[in-house]
Order: sequence, then structure tokens, then C-alpha cells
Amino acid sequence: MNTLILGVGNLLLSDEAVGGRIVEGLEREYRFAPGIELLDGGTAGMELLEAMASRDHIILADAVRSGNPPGTVVTLKDEEIPTLFGRKISPHQLGLADVLSALHMTGESPKRLTLIGVEPESLEPHIGLTPVVAAAMEEAKGRILTLLAELGTPAIALSEEERAEMHKEGLWRSPI
Repeated sequence: MNTLILGVGNLLLSDEAVGGRIVEGLEREYRFAPGIELLDGGTAGMELLEAMASRDHIILADAVRSGNPPGTVVTLKDEEIPTLFGRKISPHQLGLADVLSALHMTGESPKRLTLIGVEPESLEPHIGLTPVVAAAMEEAKGRILTLLAELGTPAIALSEEERAEMHKEGLWRSPI
């Protein structure tokens, strides 16, 4: 399976950073099957075109204005997602809508697209998530892990020793 788990968001706008933080958490805590790639896309737009092209499945983690209380985790699939980008909450979403359109035009659209979104509490300039959104990350990561298991590619939790070794070798970024 050719799957990309893509976290997006702006680290400088508080809860907008949740997508990247979800991917960082998954990288620190789990080992993934071959064919599963994790990427913190930040606020990149068209720069993600190559990374997103011709994937079997893209799982997108992001802050999403869904009208629910802050910290609510939502899951949207396939056709539900482009509609969401019509209600843009950040500059990177316009870029992602453009990337998805470009992939469609070139015949390189992902076969499946899933969005795991977290309702933000604050999008004010600040480095760090609000407590309610930080707490929602576990549910969001759990939904991604459940989805992978349902697809027959479960992630394997790293042992404390493996996590310590990765940290020692600098193989993952520590959260801000």
C-alpha cells in the first residue's frame, strides 16, 4: 500500500499546528509498515504535489473549523473533503485545494482521501497548542491507527527502549 499520512498547519498560530503535531507524535510512538510514509507538510501548498501524487491513500491531519466545540475530532472521507476547503481557516488550505485539483487534472489523485481534523480553540499567534486541542491529539492519532489497522497495515507501538534510542539518535523532532 502506498499511503501518505500528511500533517499540515502553521506552527506560529497555536492550534493550527495540530496536524504536524499529530504526525510528530505518530513518528515518536509507532513503527509503520513499508509503504506508509509520514510527512509534516507545514504550510506548504504546491510544494506537496510530488509527495501527494499517485498515492493509494492520503490521510490528512489538520485543524478544521467544523462548527463543533474546540477539541472535537472529525473524520471526513473522499468527496466530503474538497467541500471543507471552501471554508478556509488558514492559508495552507488554499494550497491543498490547489494540489488536489492539480492531481485530479493530471490523473494522479489519491484513490482514497481521509481527513482527521481537530476543531481549534485558538488560531492566535502563539507557539504551542491549547490544552483542549493537545488533549484531542490522542483521539486523532487513535483514529489514524484504527484506519491503518482496518486497511491491514497496523502500526506497531515502539517500546520505551526504542523511543529512547530514536531520541538519542535524533530521529524525531521534539515538540515545541
